[in-house]
Amino acid sequence: MKVAVALLLLQSEQTVAADVARGRAIAARWCNECHVVAPGQERGSDSVPTFSEIKKTEQLDEARLSAFLSAPQHSRMPDLSLTRFEIADLIAYIKAQQP
Repeated sequence: MKVAVALLLLQSEQTVAADVARGRAIAARWCNECHVVAPGQERGSDSVPTFSEIKKTEQLDEARLSAFLSAPQHSRMPDLSLTRFEIADLIAYIKAQQP
């Protein structure tokens, strides 16, 4: 019984791990109109940081990014109503950006 519970917990942890590919899809769907979200993207707003710049910002650690994406406080940032899993995926994608 204890082994079955341990295996179930291990399996559930693996399914909630942040996924960079899902984060890329979320960025392509919701973020790329304003932000440059990928290398080679030629269009984005001049007034918002690229995902690469966001990654480099020390003040925007995972906890702060998660809080911001949960309830955007910027007047031009839409409330995307992302789930906590989608937020984790998006943050994983941001953190995977090359400098």
